[in-house]
Amino acid sequence: MTTAKPLRADAQRKRAALLAKARETFDAGTFFDLRFDDFAGLAGVGVGTLYRHFPTREALAEAVYHEEVDALCGRARELGDALPAAAALASFVRGYVDYLDAHSGLARTLATLMTTRSDTLAEGSQALERAVLDLVEAAVRDGGIRQDADGGAVMMALHGIGAAHDRPNWRSEADGLVTLLLDGLSPQP
Repeated sequence: MTTAKPLRADAQRKRAALLAKARETFDAGTFFDLRFDDFAGLAGVGVGTLYRHFPTREALAEAVYHEEVDALCGRARELGDALPAAAALASFVRGYVDYLDAHSGLARTLATLMTTRSDTLAEGSQALERAVLDLVEAAVRDGGIRQDADGGAVMMALHGIGAAHDRPNWRSEADGLVTLLLDGLSPQP
């Protein structure tokens, strides 16, 4: 198996600039309004650089998706290392809702683009689920949440919250559901 050569510093900066612009257009809901070549100009790089890093719009979206999933999983690990297990889980769940709120355009755009890339979605979903399951399992072991707590159920709740994002009072309802979820995970007397 061959591994990709690490990118030079200038190539890393250009790739990062392309990803940042794509992320901005996702959040703004303008990803589909742009010609693919327009991403190069917005990021301040040449069209050749765009195609060298991302030969298609889908490849660009996939790279953003992987970075976002990696960041969420990294956040789960950081919280798990820094806080008591139940507090880490609660902080991650609340932070996930904050993330969904701040990046609703990104989530919708990625969902639209990735429908043909179910392998990519499955891989990212599995990584995120593993991060949540690790938090739940640690909190169960520590006695910070119920012994019968199910990480899969926590993931279902998070998926449901994300899927309902277009509801008019989504944020307050999502916060209320998270409170119910966390209260329901509390150890029973």
